[in-house]
Amino acid sequence: MSVKNETVQSQTTQYLTFMLREEGFAIEISKVREVLDVTTMTRIPRMPEYLSGVINLRGNVVPVMDLGQKLGMGSIEYTKNTCIMIVELEVDANLVEMGVLTDSVQMVLDLNPEDIESVPKMGTNLNTEFIKGMGRQTEEKFLIILDIDKVLASEGEAALREMDSPASARAVVGATPEETVGAEA
Repeated sequence: MSVKNETVQSQTTQYLTFMLREEGFAIEISKVREVLDVTTMTRIPRMPEYLSGVINLRGNVVPVMDLGQKLGMGSIEYTKNTCIMIVELEVDANLVEMGVLTDSVQMVLDLNPEDIESVPKMGTNLNTEFIKGMGRQTEEKFLIILDIDKVLASEGEAALREMDSPASARAVVGATPEETVGAEA
């Protein structure tokens, strides 16, 4: 193998591509732990609409969110292709697992830096920090490459606080400390 080929290969990054409401998206494959069929979810009261609930993943409680709804694209319509991507977020130097509902997972795609365009300027009031770039899939078609850590940062921080908090059960259901003490007596 020539030095030139080794350089090109080392710059190539793999992305998992998926669909959200008929638009193509991608995240770095290194962030995805696994892809699951949709399973039974437990809804938690008082959670934002985009949080679909929690699942039991090999004995661990993992929150699941509708990524399309989180991005303001409307609620998911479940089909046989709907799946949950389990992604790992880095929050305060800790790894946190989150489930992300997608309409379908497509494929793993290798993209070179020259295949990724910068995020277009869309005005001063629009926050596009959660988009890493626009990946060229074909001459006419782009994939939106998400920075999944930035998209899910607030949920990851909340999950980390829940794991560290002994009062997490009380916080989940919205009970006050007085209500909890009264219930225990």
